[in-house]
Amino acid sequence: MLTILYRDAHLIAIDKPSGLLVHRSEIDRRETQFAVQMLRDQIGQQVFPVHRLDRGTSGVLLFALDSATARLLNDAFASRAPAKTYLAVVRGHPADSGDIDHAITRQPDEREYVHGNAQLNAQPAFTRYRTLARCTLPFAVDRYPQSRYALVQLHPETGRRHQLRRHLKHIAHPIIGDATHGKGVHNRFFQTQYQVGRMLLHAAELQITHPHSGQPLTLTAPLSGDFARLLGELGWAGALPASWLGEA
Repeated sequence: MLTILYRDAHLIAIDKPSGLLVHRSEIDRRETQFAVQMLRDQIGQQVFPVHRLDRGTSGVLLFALDSATARLLNDAFASRAPAKTYLAVVRGHPADSGDIDHAITRQPDEREYVHGNAQLNAQPAFTRYRTLARCTLPFAVDRYPQSRYALVQLHPETGRRHQLRRHLKHIAHPIIGDATHGKGVHNRFFQTQYQVGRMLLHAAELQITHPHSGQPLTLTAPLSGDFARLLGELGWAGALPASWLGEA
């Protein structure tokens, strides 16, 4: 059963677990479970996804319950109106805060046809970040005698595909557990030392204006499971608001 964070006559939000695809994808043709299908079966009615989360990302995932609401929300996301907040564990010690203004090449959707000669030009992409906590561990994971990691809060102001993962790689602080844009030696260290094999990226909060009432709506998915446990082991739990911490 998917955890439902919010539901009314027009909207429903879930806490998507890491490893679950939002919908059927060419990423894994053998996969038989998808968030859209599972939620539809769970509540007994059609649902309309209005934004995406990568397979490895956990957290707030919003759906409309009718096509008219879906159109309104799609327009809102296209205009960048919703405010999205993510948490990530990264390699190294980033600055206390910063902006990443770096265009990234468009990546087509798995279900989108792209002609072989098509030019996928770089698109503007902008992310703000703030470092919440840091640690230095006495392990020679790479070429240094110690290894440094940090917990960062991320606010993407554009919605490019894999934007956060690609932006953090761009500033040389890739997300732990990211098999595509990260570094395998650090990913394996977290698997063996902390038994955490997932990508450490979580959509903690989504702030939107309700498309019908016009009222502000804040949707929060507390950290749980391996991610929450890891923060406790690294002494970082105190860096987060209580509402963002669930049961480990």
